[in-house]
Order: sequence, then structure tokens, then C-alpha cells
Amino acid sequence: MFTGIVEELGEITAVETLDDACRFRLRGPVVTQGAKHGDSIAVNGVCLTVVDHEGDEFTADVMAETLNRSSLGALKAGSRVNLERPMAVGERLGGHIVQGHVDGTGEILERKPSEHWEIVKISLPADLTRYVVEKGSITVDGISLTVVDAGLDYFTVSLIPTTLDLTTLGHKQPGDPVNLEVDVIAKYVERMLGDRAQGAGR
Repeated sequence: MFTGIVEELGEITAVETLDDACRFRLRGPVVTQGAKHGDSIAVNGVCLTVVDHEGDEFTADVMAETLNRSSLGALKAGSRVNLERPMAVGERLGGHIVQGHVDGTGEILERKPSEHWEIVKISLPADLTRYVVEKGSITVDGISLTVVDAGLDYFTVSLIPTTLDLTTLGHKQPGDPVNLEVDVIAKYVERMLGDRAQGAGR
């Protein structure tokens, strides 16, 4: 379980292509502290498992399903990535409940800078529209953000200087893909209400 509060901006140092997967080597001095085989680390919002760890680098295998459903397949050596370790029991929940399970990908549509913040417009897949509401939570590339405006095929977020400086959203431009994870609570509520409606119908 993650919170969507990015700990550091890491880097892909190598990509090894396998038959139906790939192996990433990533540099992240903060998230590798105390890391061991089997640990989870969120990479651009995707929960990956540490295969090997040496110094300030670790490797993680990414299966074809993950490559197809997320933007990780577009990463190459030199790509910057958002990194976060799982939340420890007893710590403050600084963002919102994030599973590291990507629901789909969006695309940066527009950036509107201002003096103290920047508004970013992101495309929204049709099957995720019902989960995104104004002032609700959404995870973009592993970053817990508040929705400013929610349209039928887009949403906007407002980014403070810290987010722009310390995450990939400070560098991505229109046309770049981003991973999206909607609020898991909304999905559970939808399922429960659907089951209740079916029960009433019977």
C-alpha cells in the first residue's frame, strides 16, 4: 500500500528485454535504503518487486501485462521515474490510499503555468470517467493529486512548485503518457451498490 507521496525522482539506468517481459535497473538512493529481495517499490505508480539490490540501484521485472496496461513500456535508459516505498504501519497517510495497480493511461494535453502553480490537463479513458470527480483524489504517475476539474474525457490538476521540482510531472510535455490509478474506494462503492441493485431486482 502506498500514499502517492513521491520520495524521490529516480532514473532508469538499464533496460533488458526478455521474451515476454523486461527487466529494469533503476537508481534511487532513498528507496534502496534497507531494500531487499521481494520488497515492493512503486515506479511511476506501478507496484514492482525488487529482484536484486546493489548500492543505490535495484532491478525489477515487468511482465507483458504491466507493460501493456501502463506507460512503463515507453521507458528507456535515462528516463526519470517517480519512486515510493510502501507505507509502514503507523505512519501518517499523507496522500490517499494507493495500491500501485494502474487502471489505465492518460496523456498530457496542456500545461498552463502561472506565478505560483501550474494547471495540467490530462486525457481520461472513457471507462474511468465515472470514478473521477471534482476535488476527488487521483494518482498520476504515482503522485497523489486532487482533481480540479473533471470532464467527460479529461481532468485537470494543479501542481505546486514542490511537485514540479521533485516529480516527473515537472518535465513531461503535451503528448507524453502518464499512468492513472483512480480512487479504490470509489470502485468498491460502485461494486457494492451494483450488487445491492441486483439483489433488489431479484
